[in-house]
Order: sequence, then structure tokens, then C-alpha cells
Amino acid sequence: MNSIKPSYDRAGSGPVAWPASGWTSDEWDAFVRSNARATYLQTAPWARVKGSTGWRSVILGFDAGKFGENQAMGAQLLTRPIPGTPWRFAYAPRGPVPADWNDHTIGEFSGLLRLAGVQGGPLAGTALVRIDPEMEAGNVFGQMTIEELLRGSGWRRAPDMQPHRTRIVDLTVDEAALWSGLRTKWRQYVNKARANGIVVRDVDPTVETGAFDTFHRVMRDVAKRTALPLRSARTFREVWEGFAPTGESRLLFADDATGETQAVLLLVRCGSRVVEPYGGMTDAGADSRANYLLKWEAIRTSREQGATSYDMWGLIGTGIDYFKEGFGGREVTYVGAWDLALSPVGAAVFRAGERGRHVYRALRRAIRGEKLALPAAPGSDG
Repeated sequence: MNSIKPSYDRAGSGPVAWPASGWTSDEWDAFVRSNARATYLQTAPWARVKGSTGWRSVILGFDAGKFGENQAMGAQLLTRPIPGTPWRFAYAPRGPVPADWNDHTIGEFSGLLRLAGVQGGPLAGTALVRIDPEMEAGNVFGQMTIEELLRGSGWRRAPDMQPHRTRIVDLTVDEAALWSGLRTKWRQYVNKARANGIVVRDVDPTVETGAFDTFHRVMRDVAKRTALPLRSARTFREVWEGFAPTGESRLLFADDATGETQAVLLLVRCGSRVVEPYGGMTDAGADSRANYLLKWEAIRTSREQGATSYDMWGLIGTGIDYFKEGFGGREVTYVGAWDLALSPVGAAVFRAGERGRHVYRALRRAIRGEKLALPAAPGSDG
């Protein structure tokens, strides 16, 4: 397995050259969007969204062959201070992103991160780096699985910050095939919603200025029913605004005949992939089946607009999973989150604090009687 060794200047203060491509933000975004595993969480708009909550970003990576690497590979890492400590936490949401996975890329990327963590490096003072690449669990490269390659390079399994199971619909088929992929009952519910007068529309928040207040109201109903964390209207607006200049965000409402919004979806596109990170329905929407028509129209129109896949973004072991399964597609299980310690002491401190927060949240849900099975480390989109 290849590794990258740091070379130091004569004063020993830091490496002479980083094994980095020198990607600009625009160049990195272009690389991500052109990738088969294009993910909006690895683009500059997402870094700007997270910047409003105290995260800083840095792009690390390399071009194939520049330092002996076999593949171009990189990640946009988000970093923030670990409260009460001298260290920082670094996270590459849905990263790293390689040109192609093989049995060398993990070793090369791990070496890059260790090099970046030395004094004077872009990750100096970082306790650990967390990744959760869009690589399916159990994939074999050479003679080893992706999990074995990670462990062999010093990584250890970590609490998930993104759902590691999802459902993805192939949009390269025709609309008739998409429709037939729905369960019979789901097709009936879509038609029932239409019969009930439900209409799905694309919303322009620059025109409909109260759109995100409406979106938040619906999501508040969702939070009451499911115990999922409720984000502010400002958060939803910032996500939409982050990707609106490139036309990669859509806001969809399902309204009844009186104009009352009964279900909502916020979609984000990256390359040819569409993801639905946020969405939900009111109690009235459940009765009218507005959510069924809304999701079908989101899938159908995403295909119409040239997308090749539709990611339902997360299966977390609840009734929501059953709802998503009815729209067809393929269930995907990713390798999940993994940590690489750059400071053993700092990593131990961070993990202790993370375990404490998880226990606190679990106790709070138990006291409140909340039954929902949440990811191990909820509350962050990265």
C-alpha cells in the first residue's frame, strides 16, 4: 500500500511541499460535479452554508501522478474548535472523493492527512479527521475489503454523522418504468392525492417571500411526530440560497385546493445526482396523501431535468423507511463514518466528549418517551 512521507525544510519547521493539487474552490467543485459520486456536501456552497455556524473549510488532495499517487483524490474538510481544548475536529462530509477507488487510494489519502497535520500544515492542531465516503460497505479492492483497507491505514469506525443507509432511484430509465417501480398501493395513493385536489409546484422564495416560514411550519409538525431535530427557517433558506445561483436547489410544495401547503421537499442537485435532504408533511397531508404525489413529482421531474439518480437521503430504521421503499430504487449501505487520529490525546478527548453527548441525548429521548431510532451522532449535516 502506498504512503506519502513528509519532507522537511532545513529548519524542521514544516514540509517543503504538500502533496496537494493546488485546486481552487471552483476547480474542486468541477471535479466533484463530474464525479460518479458527486455530492453537494463536498462543494463550496455547502462550505459557505456551514461557515455561518462556525465551520472553516480546507481542500486537500492530489492529482494522479504528481507525487506518485495512482489516482486523483481529495476532500473538502470542514473544521471547527473542540470546545475547552486546544484541538480542532475535521470532517469531510461524504468524502473523500477519488477519481476511482482502488486498493491504494485510502493509503495515499491517509498519508496526505498525516502530513497535513504536522506543525505548519493545514490540519495542524487537529485531533482527528472523520470521513464517511459514498463507498458501499464490503466492496473489495485487490484482496481486501474497503473496511480492511481503512483499518490497515489507521482508521477506526466512528459514530455516523450522515445516515449510512439510503435508497437511490435510477433515473436513466423511462418514466413508464419509474412509475411501474412504485408499489401498487403507492400508485393508488399518488392518484388519490390528485383526486383530492393536491397540486405540486416549484416555489421561488425570491418571489414567495414567506416560503421558508411555510417550510419550517411543516417541518415543525414533522419534528413533533418523529422527534427528528428541527432546524430553523433560516437554515433551510441558507441551504436553498447556497445552491440557487447554480440552479442546483429546488423547493417543492404540495398544496390543497385552498392553497394550504400540506407537504414540502427541499432538493439539491450535484452533477447528475439529486438528493432530498429535507422534507415532510402535515397531518392533513398524510390524510390527503400529498406526500406521495410530492415525492413522485420530485422523482419524475428530476429525471425530466436530466438527472440520472435520485437519492432519498437516509434510512434510519423507522416507518419513514417503509414509505421510501414504496417508490422503488435500490437500498444502499455505505461504509459509514471512520476516524483517523492525528493527535492521539486530542482524539481521546474528543471521543470521550462525543460519547457523553450521545448518552445525554439518549437519556433525554428516553425521558421524553421518544421512540425514534436516530443515527449515533445526530444533529449535524456536516
